[in-house]
Amino acid sequence: MTPPTLDDARATLSAAFGYPAFRAGQEMAVESVLLGRDTLVILPTGGGKSLCYQVPALLLPGLTVVVSPLISLMKDQVDALEAKGIAAAFINSTLTNGQVSDRMARAARGDIKMLYMAPERFDAGTTAEQLRRAGVSLLAIDEAHCISQWGHDFRPSYLRMRAVREALGDPPTIALTATATPTVRRDIARQLALRDPKVVITGFDRTNLSYSVVPARNDAGKDELLVQVLSDRPGLTVVYAATRRSVERIAGMLQREGISAAAYHAGLDDENRHEVQESFMTERVRVIVATNAFGMGIDKANVRAVVHHSMPGTLEAYYQEAGRAGRDGKPSEAILLHAFQDRFTHEYFIKGSYPERELVTRVYATLQRRADRTATVAESPEELAGAVPGKASARDIESALRVLEQAGAIVKAQESASLVRVRLLATSERIKRELSTDDDAIALGVLRALWRVAGNALSDGAIVDVASLPSGLGAPAEIQDTLEALEARQFITAQRLGGGTTLTSPTRELESFHVDWASLDRRREAELEKLEAVQRYAYAKSCRRAFVLKYFGDPAAGNSCSGCDNCQGTAAPRPAKAEPAKRSRTAGRARSAAVPKPAGTRTPATGDAAEDLPPAARELFDRLRTLRREIAREQAVPPYIVFDDKTLRQIAVHRPRTLAAFGDLRGIGPIKTERFGPRFIAALSEDQA
Repeated sequence: MTPPTLDDARATLSAAFGYPAFRAGQEMAVESVLLGRDTLVILPTGGGKSLCYQVPALLLPGLTVVVSPLISLMKDQVDALEAKGIAAAFINSTLTNGQVSDRMARAARGDIKMLYMAPERFDAGTTAEQLRRAGVSLLAIDEAHCISQWGHDFRPSYLRMRAVREALGDPPTIALTATATPTVRRDIARQLALRDPKVVITGFDRTNLSYSVVPARNDAGKDELLVQVLSDRPGLTVVYAATRRSVERIAGMLQREGISAAAYHAGLDDENRHEVQESFMTERVRVIVATNAFGMGIDKANVRAVVHHSMPGTLEAYYQEAGRAGRDGKPSEAILLHAFQDRFTHEYFIKGSYPERELVTRVYATLQRRADRTATVAESPEELAGAVPGKASARDIESALRVLEQAGAIVKAQESASLVRVRLLATSERIKRELSTDDDAIALGVLRALWRVAGNALSDGAIVDVASLPSGLGAPAEIQDTLEALEARQFITAQRLGGGTTLTSPTRELESFHVDWASLDRRREAELEKLEAVQRYAYAKSCRRAFVLKYFGDPAAGNSCSGCDNCQGTAAPRPAKAEPAKRSRTAGRARSAAVPKPAGTRTPATGDAAEDLPPAARELFDRLRTLRREIAREQAVPPYIVFDDKTLRQIAVHRPRTLAAFGDLRGIGPIKTERFGPRFIAALSEDQA
């Protein structure tokens, strides 16, 4: 069989995806993959990383396995591929055992070209071996920075990827990320054992983004500044906050100020999370306030601003989140509201994640003193915090216990086999839809039994004695297994009550256990250095764009730009005195000089994707958007899966009269022409009648 060529790739790009040519970097990456070479791809957010493996996947003879860390990300990608008529599927914790078996069987038969997998799926069982027998032509590692301990989002499950690659038959591998410093790039290659990889870096600069930092004394001052920012800038905006509580508070504050805003975080149930996301995607809500749970894989091109109400802990996270603005290439803003004390919260979490040796030693000694005759300590971390000499919080104790458990000095004692705190996350519609097979009969029965016992209290969390549930559902231990499976699939949260900590050898000295103190110290110092880099960025008086580019080792970094507050001469001064604790509805507007408006020609557009269209085309665009929403609702996919705003603009401007002309527009292609073209042509015909 003749190996596929770059010309074949260009033809596939046009036929399957509707694009006439590759973007910068994509062609180089695709050519490398088609040559069977390991490849490391660093493209900015919105740079089209997925096409670097999706196009080769359609040309290579076997299966492409894509490792992706987020359930929502892989589902959106698969929905988009299926809308184009491309055989793809995902396997993650939302599926039943029967669904997983069915998709693995389809992969074995060759009915699937791309299979998206969560990294945890390879932690147990024979998944890799089964896929190897199916024949894997390419392994794609998305969000590859997660594999590096020096990256900003390290995931231990990613450390298995080197072994997974070997178990899959050692296929050519492509690793992709938007955020990787030179150190992280080298570590990705080492962790995955990439062989002389082709490294594709197109540069980190998003030239349409302007960067600014607005200083404040405290959160009350930030609230005032945020209201002013949103009042001055009418476009779609994402506001990032650090915690669920702060997200809810800020969203409520904006609503009281008359700004259309919604809150988004991982604590929302299925129905609310979908409703909030859909409201933003369809622009019924202008501002979404979110934790970093929002954004990965969200393809909303016309976000005009990303505002960080709280400083991220790393420049990698800031760059990735800020890059969700202006993905349509139009001028957009990344604004950081900054207070000096922002760093303290991050320092607290860093030191809690990587405890110092002295703290671990004190905790171990306390456990030895308080252990009963079975070597068990029943106190919770909160209770132990008061017993450990010196100052220590419950989080400090938890981090020390984690280190001791990893070293084998302690084990978690058996928790209660009976009492469980259960909270229902899934909607009744989702339960009916996804627990409808015979394989799920027991799981459905357990949920019904829980509802009979606790009723509406399940929504907030209720304590249930599983031993009191009907015997036909199994013994308490079997019901616990069912609850754990439901929790893994995100139907519920379930927490056993009771338990404790048991010392494996109560008289042994801590020094006799293996604790990698040097690694703990290195990780702590590395995270603190990353935090310091963000703080230096916030206080920089030179070009902010250059600061970011130099951090990532981009050789294109200059000394000035026309797209940051320092270079434009609009940087806001640091507040001279503390701001008042209370504020009025007009306080932010009264201090309008505190937030500089963009200077020169870089005035951001509004959030309306039709803003610069002629009046007739604008009206048509609005009708086409309504049609797109109807089709998306019928297909049960986000509207951008049907067509993004850029494609709708082309349709509104060119008004194609035939399916052939419709399919020639950028980003459509033959599959979408066949699937959606007739309805859009009909709508255009009505407009022209």
